[in-house]
Amino acid sequence: MENWVLLIMLSISIILGAFALFGLIWGIKTRQFEDYRKFLDGNKYDDEDALNDAAMLEQRKKDAMKKRQNYMPPD
Repeated sequence: MENWVLLIMLSISIILGAFALFGLIWGIKTRQFEDYRKFLDGNKYDDEDALNDAAMLEQRKKDAMKKRQNYMPPD
């Protein structure tokens, strides 16, 4: 009685796994994961203010992490 439930679940999982594998292979063959131009063109359109803002944000993150590591809760 319970074998047919197991068989249905197993067959559905195999079918879904096959679809996922097919999608991955299709993506690799059609170069869906290669986006070199995105990184190369990203610097082209950044102005000096945007880069300074990004550097300031990164520095704030580092300072916050240092504060979090050095924080000692009150007794």
